[in-house]
Amino acid sequence: MDDIDKKISNLIQKNGRLSSAEIAVAVGVSVSTANERVRRLTSSGIVKDWRAVLNPKNVGASLCALIMVDVNYEGEAETTETLSTFKEIQEIHHISGAHSYLIKIRVADTDALQNFLSEKVKPLKGVTGTESFIVLDTVKETTEVLIS
Repeated sequence: MDDIDKKISNLIQKNGRLSSAEIAVAVGVSVSTANERVRRLTSSGIVKDWRAVLNPKNVGASLCALIMVDVNYEGEAETTETLSTFKEIQEIHHISGAHSYLIKIRVADTDALQNFLSEKVKPLKGVTGTESFIVLDTVKETTEVLIS
C-alpha cells in the first residue's frame, strides 16, 4: 500500500459513496487510476465490505449492551459458531482476563436483552456465565481503522 492507496482508503472509510472523480481530485490522480486503485483495494481484501451504516434507534435497536461471556474450553468452537449466527450480535471478541468473550449486541429494550440472554446465550452448552453492561450513551463508535 503506497501513500495514494492510504489516502484513498481513508477517504472511502469516511464516505463510501464518493465517486471515482471525487476520489481522483482529492488524491491527485486520474479518474481511471482512482477507479482501478479502489478495485485493487477491494480485490486484495484491504476493503473488506461496502455497506450502509444505519441509525440503531431508527430501526428499533436502541439498546446497546456489552456482554462478557464465560465459555468452557470443551464446546468453545461450537458455542462461538452458534453465537456468530445471532443477528442481535454485532461483535464477538475473544479476550484475555477473567472472561472468555466480549460481545456487543443491539436490541429494542431491556426485555429484549433479557430474552436474548435467557433464550439464546445461556442455554448454549459451552456457556458457564455472563455479565452484562448496558450502554447509557455512546460517545464514539466507528468502523474506521487508523492507517499508518
